[in-house]
Amino acid sequence: MTIAIGADHAGYLAKLKLIEFLKNKQIEYKDFGTHSTDSVDYPDIAHLVAQAVENKEYTFGILFCGSGQGVNITANKHQGIRSALCWTKEIAVLSRQHNDANILALPARFLTEQEIMTIAEAFLNSPFEGGRHQIRTAKIPCS
Repeated sequence: MTIAIGADHAGYLAKLKLIEFLKNKQIEYKDFGTHSTDSVDYPDIAHLVAQAVENKEYTFGILFCGSGQGVNITANKHQGIRSALCWTKEIAVLSRQHNDANILALPARFLTEQEIMTIAEAFLNSPFEGGRHQIRTAKIPCS
Protein backbone atom coordinates (compact mmCIF):
# COMPACT_ATOMS: atom_id res chain seq x y z
CA MET A 1 0.00 0.00 0.00
CA THR A 2 1.27 3.45 -0.92
CA ILE A 3 -0.27 6.78 0.03
CA ALA A 4 -0.20 10.15 -1.72
CA ILE A 5 -0.75 12.80 0.95
CA GLY A 6 -1.33 16.52 0.74
CA ALA A 7 -2.76 19.50 2.56
CA ASP A 8 -3.26 23.20 2.28
CA HIS A 9 -2.07 25.59 4.99
CA ALA A 10 -5.06 24.80 7.25
CA GLY A 11 -4.29 21.09 7.13
CA TYR A 12 -0.51 21.31 7.27
CA LEU A 13 -0.08 20.45 10.96
CA ALA A 14 -2.63 17.63 10.80
CA LYS A 15 -0.79 16.25 7.76
CA LEU A 16 2.47 16.18 9.74
CA LYS A 17 0.80 14.15 12.50
CA LEU A 18 -0.62 11.71 9.96
CA ILE A 19 2.80 11.33 8.36
CA GLU A 20 4.19 10.30 11.77
CA PHE A 21 1.38 7.75 12.03
CA LEU A 22 2.14 6.36 8.55
CA LYS A 23 5.85 6.11 9.37
CA ASN A 24 5.07 4.21 12.59
CA LYS A 25 2.88 1.79 10.62
CA GLN A 26 5.65 1.47 8.00
CA ILE A 27 3.27 2.62 5.25
CA GLU A 28 4.98 4.10 2.20
CA TYR A 29 3.87 7.63 1.34
CA LYS A 30 4.76 10.70 -0.65
CA ASP A 31 4.10 14.20 0.66
CA PHE A 32 2.79 16.42 -2.15
CA GLY A 33 2.79 19.55 0.03
CA THR A 34 2.23 22.11 1.31
CA HIS A 35 5.32 22.38 3.48
CA SER A 36 4.36 25.22 5.82
CA THR A 37 1.41 27.11 7.26
CA ASP A 38 1.81 29.85 4.63
CA SER A 39 -1.36 30.33 2.62
CA VAL A 40 -1.68 28.21 -0.54
CA ASP A 41 -4.51 27.37 -2.91
CA TYR A 42 -5.94 23.97 -1.96
CA PRO A 43 -6.73 22.94 -5.59
CA ASP A 44 -3.02 23.00 -6.46
CA ILE A 45 -2.28 20.31 -3.87
CA ALA A 46 -5.49 18.33 -4.41
CA HIS A 47 -4.85 18.03 -8.15
CA LEU A 48 -1.34 16.66 -7.56
CA VAL A 49 -2.59 13.96 -5.17
CA ALA A 50 -5.60 13.09 -7.33
CA GLN A 51 -3.45 12.76 -10.46
CA ALA A 52 -1.02 10.46 -8.66
CA VAL A 53 -3.85 8.19 -7.49
CA GLU A 54 -5.67 8.36 -10.81
CA ASN A 55 -2.46 7.33 -12.60
CA LYS A 56 -2.17 4.39 -10.18
CA GLU A 57 1.18 5.61 -8.86
CA TYR A 58 -0.32 5.36 -5.33
CA THR A 59 -2.97 3.07 -3.87
CA PHE A 60 -4.78 5.81 -1.96
CA GLY A 61 -4.67 9.54 -1.36
CA ILE A 62 -5.30 11.49 1.81
CA LEU A 63 -6.05 15.20 1.62
CA PHE A 64 -6.56 17.87 4.27
CA CYS A 65 -7.97 21.36 4.21
CA GLY A 66 -9.86 23.34 6.83
CA SER A 67 -13.30 21.90 6.06
CA GLY A 68 -12.22 19.03 3.84
CA GLN A 69 -14.75 20.22 1.26
CA GLY A 70 -12.41 22.11 -1.04
CA VAL A 71 -9.94 19.28 -1.52
CA ASN A 72 -12.79 16.77 -1.81
CA ILE A 73 -14.56 18.73 -4.54
CA THR A 74 -11.30 19.26 -6.42
CA ALA A 75 -10.19 15.62 -6.24
CA ASN A 76 -13.58 14.43 -7.48
CA LYS A 77 -13.12 16.41 -10.71
CA HIS A 78 -10.71 13.66 -11.78
CA GLN A 79 -12.44 10.88 -13.69
CA GLY A 80 -10.75 7.99 -11.86
CA ILE A 81 -11.18 9.39 -8.37
CA ARG A 82 -13.79 8.68 -5.74
CA SER A 83 -12.90 11.04 -2.91
CA ALA A 84 -14.84 10.79 0.33
CA LEU A 85 -15.13 13.53 2.94
CA CYS A 86 -15.05 11.65 6.23
CA TRP A 87 -15.43 12.90 9.77
CA THR A 88 -16.13 9.59 11.56
CA LYS A 89 -14.66 6.11 11.44
CA GLU A 90 -18.00 4.70 10.32
CA ILE A 91 -18.23 7.00 7.31
CA ALA A 92 -14.66 6.10 6.33
CA VAL A 93 -15.44 2.37 6.50
CA LEU A 94 -18.61 2.72 4.41
CA SER A 95 -16.84 4.95 1.90
CA ARG A 96 -14.41 2.13 1.22
CA GLN A 97 -16.83 -0.80 1.51
CA HIS A 98 -19.67 0.65 -0.55
CA ASN A 99 -18.09 3.36 -2.72
CA ASP A 100 -14.57 2.04 -3.30
CA ALA A 101 -13.27 5.49 -2.32
CA ASN A 102 -9.63 5.96 -3.22
CA ILE A 103 -9.04 9.37 -1.62
CA LEU A 104 -9.84 10.33 1.95
CA ALA A 105 -10.61 14.03 2.49
CA LEU A 106 -10.36 15.23 6.08
CA PRO A 107 -11.56 18.46 7.72
CA ALA A 108 -8.46 19.46 9.69
CA ARG A 109 -10.17 22.23 11.67
CA PHE A 110 -12.88 19.92 13.00
CA LEU A 111 -11.06 16.74 14.02
CA THR A 112 -8.75 15.90 16.89
CA GLU A 113 -5.44 14.22 16.22
CA GLN A 114 -6.82 10.93 17.55
CA GLU A 115 -9.91 11.17 15.34
CA ILE A 116 -7.72 11.73 12.28
CA MET A 117 -5.64 8.63 13.01
CA THR A 118 -8.72 6.50 13.73
CA ILE A 119 -10.47 7.61 10.53
CA ALA A 120 -7.37 7.15 8.38
CA GLU A 121 -6.69 3.69 9.76
CA ALA A 122 -10.32 2.64 9.19
CA PHE A 123 -10.21 3.95 5.62
CA LEU A 124 -6.91 2.26 4.77
CA ASN A 125 -7.91 -1.09 6.28
CA SER A 126 -11.44 -1.41 4.91
CA PRO A 127 -11.82 -3.43 1.72
CA PHE A 128 -14.27 -2.70 -1.08
CA GLU A 129 -17.12 -5.22 -0.87
CA GLY A 130 -17.81 -5.39 -4.61
CA GLY A 131 -21.00 -7.20 -5.60
CA ARG A 132 -23.99 -4.88 -5.78
CA HIS A 133 -21.66 -1.99 -4.90
CA GLN A 134 -19.51 -2.70 -7.96
CA ILE A 135 -22.56 -2.28 -10.17
CA ARG A 136 -23.24 1.10 -8.55
CA THR A 137 -19.69 2.42 -8.63
CA ALA A 138 -19.47 1.47 -12.32
CA LYS A 139 -22.27 4.00 -12.95
CA ILE A 140 -20.38 6.93 -11.38
CA PRO A 141 -18.13 8.08 -14.26
CA CYS A 142 -19.48 10.46 -16.86
CA SER A 143 -18.45 9.21 -20.27
